[in-house]
Amino acid sequence: MSKEIATFAGGCFWCMVKPFDQQPGIEEVLSGYTGGHIENPTYRQVCSETTGHLEAVQITFDSKVYSYEKLVELYWTLIDPTDAGGQFYDRGESYTTAIFYHNDEQKRIAEESKARLEQSGKFKKPISVKILPAKPFYAAEDYHQQYYRKNPMHYERYQIGSGRAAFIQKHWGHEHE
Repeated sequence: MSKEIATFAGGCFWCMVKPFDQQPGIEEVLSGYTGGHIENPTYRQVCSETTGHLEAVQITFDSKVYSYEKLVELYWTLIDPTDAGGQFYDRGESYTTAIFYHNDEQKRIAEESKARLEQSGKFKKPISVKILPAKPFYAAEDYHQQYYRKNPMHYERYQIGSGRAAFIQKHWGHEHE
C-alpha cells in the first residue's frame, strides 16, 4: 500500500467527509482543525475565530488506488471555490477553504489543478482557495467524526439547508454526497 495523507479545508467538515470516505483506496477521513496557532483546539475555540484554525478533513489514502490528483479534483466539486468568506451558510475564517500540501508533489498538483479551474471559465469570480503548507492537524471531538453516519437525517438536512447541495448540483451537475 502506498499510504499518503491529504488535507483539505472546505467549510463545514461534516459535509466534506462522506464524498471522500466513499472512494476506493480511502483508509480514513478525519474531521479536525489545522492552520492555526493553538495546540489541540476545541470546536468552541475554533468557532470563536481566535485560533487561526480552519475546519478541515485529513484523508489517509492509498495513492496507487486513488491518486492525490483525483482527490483534488473531487475536492473542487464539494465547495464554492470563489467564496473567500466561508462556505455556504457557514461564515468566517474557520470555514474558509484551503488545500494543505504535505510535499512538493502535492503542491504542484494542487497549483496546476487550481490553474486549470481558473482557466476553464466555469466561474466568473476568481478562485479564492489558498494552497498552503500543511501544519499540525488536530482531530475534532468524537461527536464530529463520521457525522454523516451517526446523524444521517440531520446531515442530509444540513447539506440541503446550507445551500451546498444546490450549489453542487448547479455547478457540477451531480447530486450532493
